[in-house]
Amino acid sequence: MTHAMLKGSNVPLDAMAVRAVLHWSPGPGIPDVDVSALLLGAEGRVRSDEDFIFYNQPRHPSGLVRRLPKKQAGEALTDAVEADLAALDASVEQVVLAASSDGATFQHVNDLRILLYDAAAADGEPLAVFDVRPETGEETAIICGELYRRGDSWKFRAVGQGYPTGLVGLATAFGISVDDTEAADESGTDPSADLTADPSAVTSALPGPSAQLPPPPAQPPAQPAYGYPQPPLPAVQPTYGYPQPVSSPQPAYGYPQPAAAAAPAPDPNFRLPPMGPQFAR
Repeated sequence: MTHAMLKGSNVPLDAMAVRAVLHWSPGPGIPDVDVSALLLGAEGRVRSDEDFIFYNQPRHPSGLVRRLPKKQAGEALTDAVEADLAALDASVEQVVLAASSDGATFQHVNDLRILLYDAAAADGEPLAVFDVRPETGEETAIICGELYRRGDSWKFRAVGQGYPTGLVGLATAFGISVDDTEAADESGTDPSADLTADPSAVTSALPGPSAQLPPPPAQPPAQPAYGYPQPPLPAVQPTYGYPQPVSSPQPAYGYPQPAAAAAPAPDPNFRLPPMGPQFAR
């Protein structure tokens, strides 16, 4: 039975080895899409840079998480990652499944979805399917879903959280050390100059486990649901009682409201009427 997932929903997994497949429709002006996976520890961060599985590092040293070759599926393209959940080290609490676009935002990607299969079944029906839709249209990386432990079993959650900072921003948010030069290259106008250009760039973009992580910011960004880090907000909101700029209230449901009539000026000749006898002392 295939579970059609909604954003934020989860489903228990009977299969202990799964294949997560990204599926989208290519075409003119549509960027290429790549799948990636991050193995996270109990604190929601990678244990080392080797826990980041992507196009330049397609296999985890343990061999338990690996990327598969891209395939043509009818008129669609697929990119997949396979994970042996039962054999993963107990320190791995989550496997984040993400997608990144090359050269344009996910606003231009048609029919993006993630399908989860039992890796032991060659031609079985998917266990779950989730249609991934960008929230702002500016995302260049999206967390499509996550595999996470619950006791001795695993579950899959549909996430759909986007990052406008691409694969570099996504990796940095989970503790990967990324060189500033490589980060600048990915945000430039030539996407071929980023991490895909040269496999040796992984050494500089993703240093070894002995590299020191940069110190945390003085004021860390707010954490979204499920504990995922988010890109920094564009502006800092005032806090705790500071005066806010005055703005006119918005009408309900967006309908315009008539302008309020101006109050008439008081009549200087107005006098109260004489009181009746019931008020006389």
